[in-house]
Amino acid sequence: MELIKSYRNKTHCPKKIEFGDFQTPILLADYVCDFLLSNGVLPKSIIEPTCGEGNFIGSAINKFNTANIFLGVEINDKYYAKVSKRLSGFVGQKVKLINTNFFMLDWQKIINELSDPILILGNPPWVTNSKLGSLDSKNLPPKSNFQNHKGFDAITGKANFDISEWMLIHLIKCLQGKISYLAMLCKTSVARKVLKFCWLNNYQLEQTSLHLINAKEHFGASVDACLLFCTIGAFVRSKTCQVYQNLEQKTNISTLGLYNTELVSNFDSYKKWLKLDDKNGKSYKWRSGIKHDCAKVMELTKVGDKFENGFGETTALEQEYLYPLLKSSDVAKNEVRCNKRWVLVTQKRVGEDTSKIKKVAPKTWDYLCKYSDSLAKRKSSIYKNKPPFSIFGVGDYSFSLWKVAISSLYKRISFSVINPYNNRCSMVDDTCYLIPCKSEDEAILLAQLLNSNVAKEFLNSLIFWDAKRPITTSILQRINLEALAEELKLADQFNYYTKNYNYINQGESQLRLFETPLQDQDYISGAS
Repeated sequence: MELIKSYRNKTHCPKKIEFGDFQTPILLADYVCDFLLSNGVLPKSIIEPTCGEGNFIGSAINKFNTANIFLGVEINDKYYAKVSKRLSGFVGQKVKLINTNFFMLDWQKIINELSDPILILGNPPWVTNSKLGSLDSKNLPPKSNFQNHKGFDAITGKANFDISEWMLIHLIKCLQGKISYLAMLCKTSVARKVLKFCWLNNYQLEQTSLHLINAKEHFGASVDACLLFCTIGAFVRSKTCQVYQNLEQKTNISTLGLYNTELVSNFDSYKKWLKLDDKNGKSYKWRSGIKHDCAKVMELTKVGDKFENGFGETTALEQEYLYPLLKSSDVAKNEVRCNKRWVLVTQKRVGEDTSKIKKVAPKTWDYLCKYSDSLAKRKSSIYKNKPPFSIFGVGDYSFSLWKVAISSLYKRISFSVINPYNNRCSMVDDTCYLIPCKSEDEAILLAQLLNSNVAKEFLNSLIFWDAKRPITTSILQRINLEALAEELKLADQFNYYTKNYNYINQGESQLRLFETPLQDQDYISGAS
């Protein structure tokens, strides 16, 4: 098929975000329908649950002559009127349109009354529940922790999810027991979450595949997207999913899958290095960098014998609470020996009383008080009911002179040895993860292990590089460094350093905090 060129819709007003004003181009809708036909999809009933202007349902009417009923649902009155007019020649015969909220319908009843095979296709909203909540939208699913996040994870953002994720899971659940298909355009991150949920709950997904699409080309959005194609049958054939470069390619580029309860990005590579995922081996604890959420106040550059903050103001400060700071870009580029920035580290541990700063470093205390309003306005709930000027991601491990660190934002695997500056330990920011070390030799050994081809192949089997923060502590913690050292014939050296390893085991909830997803900048609230 020829490459599809499409327009961009650059308008992002609140109503467009809420209801979906990023319509699937007709050519893309045709492209998807042709793909389904070429894969033997011959439905008797077709549903588009968020049909917008009707491009998908219109294409389906033209392409699938085996179907005897087409059902379209649209919440937006303007679009409902437009699609009704467009399909007026069919309405009342084999096309039924409903002007209502997706979340108000009894989808199980609707699906049970349809003849199978059933095809559900379309382009549901690409927007998160928290974003819609901020718009005071009613276009939301019932409140429930359907992802089963617990405690701290639910509070700090992991419970935030794309509306399409809830929709797709609900539709697949309703299709259980029916011979049916689901073909939906969505973010690749959403597709993976849907598959993981369905596999963990043993939904009858007989076959699944992801087919990448160019969201920038079709929608003008910088986000990784795909067509999620599922065949629902009488049994679960495999908890793996083939990933294809596009809708035309016949050879997959990778296979993602579920192993035990975890999703892996490259199933074959993961199985090859499965022994490195032994959670019972000796393991260092990965830690997060310093989190303060107020860079203009807490991060400074040295100007002569004074320090300049993000407001361009200079002040004299004592050395007691100032530490060299390495940002994510410094760590990723291994530019760790230059001292560009300093950071105020007001606590040795989370929740520590900060009032002693007034006595130990009065200039620093006066400086913090001057900007107390800025610090008090930090939005994160982690600072609630904490001492003034509190920080997070801090513990004994933060003050080790030597560290091994990695940036969580850059899309490459590169571990750097972090050295002290003028005998003062260097800090990393909260977009980095680290292992504290007792000596330079220990740090060099760990970096050697982690930067090995074996470690990179194993990590690449776990990492989904299109994620906003692809590298997380949960992934890093899965590396069995003892097994890795044995594989690389470095077990003796490794055991020498781990024999008396005794860093305090603290900060587990802090680690989970820094794994919470960053908010997407592009919201495609897409119908058809």
